[in-house]
Amino acid sequence: MEEAVNLNTVLDQVCAEKNISRDVLVETVEQAVATAAKKIFDDREIEASFEPETGNVKLFQVLYVVEEVQSRMRELSLEQAQRAGLEAEVGDELLFEIFYLDADRKRAQQQSRDYAEIEALQYAHRGFGRIAAQTAKQVIIQRVREAERENLYDKYKDKKGELMTGIVRRFERGSIVVEVDNGRAEAILPSREQVPRESLRPGDRIVAYVKDVDKSARGPQIVLSRTHRGLVAKLFEHEVPEIFEGIVRIEACAREPGARSKIAVSSRDRDVDPVGACVGMRGSRVQAVVQELRGEKIDIVPFNEDPARFVCNAIQPASVSRVLIDAERHTMELVVPDDKLSLAIGKKGQNVRLASRLTGWRIDIHSESKLREMELRSLAEMAAVPGVGPEIAATLFQIGWRSLRDLAIADVDELAQVPGIDNPEQAENIVDIANDAVSGKIELEVNYPTADEENPELQAEVPTG
Repeated sequence: MEEAVNLNTVLDQVCAEKNISRDVLVETVEQAVATAAKKIFDDREIEASFEPETGNVKLFQVLYVVEEVQSRMRELSLEQAQRAGLEAEVGDELLFEIFYLDADRKRAQQQSRDYAEIEALQYAHRGFGRIAAQTAKQVIIQRVREAERENLYDKYKDKKGELMTGIVRRFERGSIVVEVDNGRAEAILPSREQVPRESLRPGDRIVAYVKDVDKSARGPQIVLSRTHRGLVAKLFEHEVPEIFEGIVRIEACAREPGARSKIAVSSRDRDVDPVGACVGMRGSRVQAVVQELRGEKIDIVPFNEDPARFVCNAIQPASVSRVLIDAERHTMELVVPDDKLSLAIGKKGQNVRLASRLTGWRIDIHSESKLREMELRSLAEMAAVPGVGPEIAATLFQIGWRSLRDLAIADVDELAQVPGIDNPEQAENIVDIANDAVSGKIELEVNYPTADEENPELQAEVPTG
């Protein structure tokens, strides 16, 4: 058989080298040869079967035994089958071998003589052997690639969310191909997952976070990240034994890659300081993480169940004088000393932005002088409402009504209990006027202070917190 190819050797080699099931490869080859045959014998029903003894794939034509033949390429009559010496009944399925190689010519001719009445078997296709061999080869190559990708996915799918060390090999359209696992696999570091201004060259060693293992990807399936906040958390887990052992826990992490990160830590052991454990002796542990992140600054703050205390910790290194909480809008207003305002906000708002991400609260920061100015303006607006005046405005402010808008939504019965407000009718009138002022229906004559000295009466009444 000049076109015959013994596939046993090929299959054994592929199975051994690529760790692919032999049964899977055999099934794939059978399907491929059958598909190639159907393109030539398009009017026949074809089956293929691999023979382990010879290492060849045999082709068979399927014919169904019927009483009356309607398709001579797919059916034969019971009478034809009996004349050919075949034991068959109506409804049986018979297989007849198709000989497609020149070396099988004698066998093909013999079969044609044996079944002369069955026209579908009177010839063999002479060029099909080459097509079958090429098809089998292509399918094996394709299946090997698919199996390699499946094996790679199965091996690394549980690595998602872990750290992976690799060597930069090459650049492809902005992405970086990284050799990982001592050359056993390749990973991709997409441009969007690279730290801005971080310069990498072929041969550089990098540690990255496994963001995903993509089974359907055309290129490398392992997707790495140098920008993910999980990279910071995992680096600390690697450097701090207390985190690895579960004594210290990273509660939250916020990051602006290449610039600054904040992590909040807590301890399950009262004798273990979570911040000190992460910093290490003379800062050795945190410096190891900073070095791996190429100089990225890291703030380590203690976690607290109390949201206000947690936000105050998160805004460090700035100190906070007062905290005003708006639970409905999930917002906190922090008051800081005037000389700490820029420190609290940070360069281009970075510190407050990271603190907000870390805590999950929207944070507004005001200096003490700015807040005092805002309070004086609010007092002046409330004092301008007929029936209120400066003294009642100061009392309202002390109790909790801190703006004209608060008066507009005040409960009349509660407002009537405020010293200086004589009855519910007066309270209702105050609420109505405040509503009209807030909605813009009326305009109050407000004596806004331009400086503390301009309104000493109001200044004296402003609560100090």
